Amino acid sequence: MTYPLKALLLAGTVLALGAGQNSRAQDRQSQNTNTRNAGSHTRTTKPDVLQDIILVHGQRRRTPTRDAILPERQHRSGPDTASLLTRSPGAAVNRSGRLSSQVQYRGLFGARINVRVNNRSIAPGGPGWMDPPLHYAPASLIARLEVDRGISPVSAGPGLGGGVNAVLKRTDFTDTRQMRTGYDWEASASSVDDGKAMGGMAGIANKSFRLNALYSLEDGGDLRFPGGRIAGTSYHRLHYGIETGVRARGQTLSLSLRKQETGDSGNPPFPMDIHFFDSGFVDLDYDGQFDGLEIRAGLGLADIAHGMSNFRLRPAPSAMRQRETFARSFKRTANISAVFDWAGGRMQVGADTDYTKNKARITNPNRPGFFLDNVPHITRRRTGAFVQWTGALARLNAELGARFDRHSFKAGKAGVGPSVPAMPLMLARMYNASDRSFHETNSDFVARLWTDMTPSITLRATLARKSRAPGYLDRFAWLPTTASAGLADGNIYIGNPDIRSEQAWIINAGFDYQSARAYLRPTVYLRRVDHYIQGVAFDETVGVIDSPQEMVARMNGDPTPLKFANVDAEIYGLDLDFGLVVAEMKDGADLRLDGVAAWARGKRRDIRDDLYRFAPPSLSLSASYERARWSVGVEARFVGRQNHVSLTNAEQATPGHVVFGLFSHWQINDKVQIGGGVENLLNKSYTQHLAGYNRNSGGPVPPGARLPGAGRGVYVRLSLKG
Repeated sequence: MTYPLKALLLAGTVLALGAGQNSRAQDRQSQNTNTRNAGSHTRTTKPDVLQDIILVHGQRRRTPTRDAILPERQHRSGPDTASLLTRSPGAAVNRSGRLSSQVQYRGLFGARINVRVNNRSIAPGGPGWMDPPLHYAPASLIARLEVDRGISPVSAGPGLGGGVNAVLKRTDFTDTRQMRTGYDWEASASSVDDGKAMGGMAGIANKSFRLNALYSLEDGGDLRFPGGRIAGTSYHRLHYGIETGVRARGQTLSLSLRKQETGDSGNPPFPMDIHFFDSGFVDLDYDGQFDGLEIRAGLGLADIAHGMSNFRLRPAPSAMRQRETFARSFKRTANISAVFDWAGGRMQVGADTDYTKNKARITNPNRPGFFLDNVPHITRRRTGAFVQWTGALARLNAELGARFDRHSFKAGKAGVGPSVPAMPLMLARMYNASDRSFHETNSDFVARLWTDMTPSITLRATLARKSRAPGYLDRFAWLPTTASAGLADGNIYIGNPDIRSEQAWIINAGFDYQSARAYLRPTVYLRRVDHYIQGVAFDETVGVIDSPQEMVARMNGDPTPLKFANVDAEIYGLDLDFGLVVAEMKDGADLRLDGVAAWARGKRRDIRDDLYRFAPPSLSLSASYERARWSVGVEARFVGRQNHVSLTNAEQATPGHVVFGLFSHWQINDKVQIGGGVENLLNKSYTQHLAGYNRNSGGPVPPGARLPGAGRGVYVRLSLKG
């Protein structure tokens, strides 16, 4: 961490402590405490001390001194939903394309994070994770993002780290029989990519029936940066659906039908770009109240068809080297649980299961006889059961849980076309003759504890043992390719039939401090992971081509492939958010300062090396002037250099940088709001450490270089709600 960044972190902490803590001047008369990150609002209530809720739209509650309605502000541009999380402590974004960013939380990303949409997990459509779960939650359709602080509870499903749940907008039941209409709509534009978006929800509801429609459309061109435009970063996404529900005598039944169509969209860190995603989702949920007993149940279906190519959004290679890959995923989920009072607290007992199918075929559009099934119809069945109790233990509030999951994988035989060279054909035969099944049982145990030491201070701690089963690529990737579930490091990977589940021991500790003028929420954490899944050298003779796998890897441009393997790892760090009201004006205006800081480190325990793709230390500060119906502000984001990089992954170090931005909003009336701002105000040229390495030879960014950050861009957003 650079010295200036350390000084800023220390200054921010001292400043927040010196002023005491604030519920962000958002609801001073409410016992629910609302706290805000730099440039956004994150609400934390006493019952939800272990969860952040990021509201994409909302209203401040009325205060004793002001009858004002002001929206929750998320000054953002572009289609990247994951970016909404960057103002939550510990969260970052792995940028792999304008529609393909992955959530990173305290050093973990990809399948290690329990990311859901409407409480449903989603199996990405292809082996490259061009569609991580938040790809299916356009920003204009999100009502809120729920972020589990530290780790996810066992009731949310398996996962090694924290969790994120994107809750989509909908029309809620009312308290009367009279039908009422409702809508929540927005339109936006951004200059940095000539992007345009519109979307939202409209519906009707009364006390026993609700119905709403969803619609979102986003289009954008190549992203500008100070050196020109980043080739192959345009995007197109359409999302639409309908949701309905009925309620009677304590019983509620809800049905959601959604469709998403993604068109040609760029992924410059990958060897291919998105040609299409054609995805459908069906969710059925039930909630029943029976004299002190609540029954929750649900069914979900997700069917995703995916096509990708290496010649539509980038310079086309020779006809012999053109590739199109067609992939498909199907996921079926079911869950049921019972919630009831027990031992002075609330007990939840439940079971859940999912069944997933994945397949992918690489083709050459110019040679019908050329195809390889690099993902040969792989199925996974997971069945789990959990018990979770929340209540008081003496002076402590506690959430205690245990979970057990049985995982079963099975892979079909790999098909290879007659025009494929002999060496890949040999690998396919070896793979087809091997044991293509895997079974393992995992267990999770969680204890989340918190207590109010004073009216201003809440102490919290988490102790847990969490696990994650290997992904299908980790075990069954028989063909050496760059498919790696979005690692985007340019390496070629091979699966390992002996791979085992990851097991992590976790401890988090921190406190929430709040007063009438400021807030501070620091957390320190340590995670020791046994059997951490990491790419390692394929064999001990690195660079010597003495195996068919290395021969095929050399044909694909990399004579030193990596093999997925289990290693021992350690992850630790600290993060915090803080803020204060610097001045309260007599006319009801506020001058505020808010910030978010994070530092994380990941290391191998078996050898001397760092883990791949960890966010550099960062600090975001925003200063805002707020009145009843409008506000203006400035934000500065300080990012330190990252030289703790993975030698195994040939990861490049990056320098630090500082980026400034402006933001504002105007609440015209109770239903209409206009927001906007300027990102990268000084048009700073900088490198994003969490961005992948460019593999698109078109445009001014050299192949192999890290993708740069966006240049100066103006954005504007109109919101209508009623």
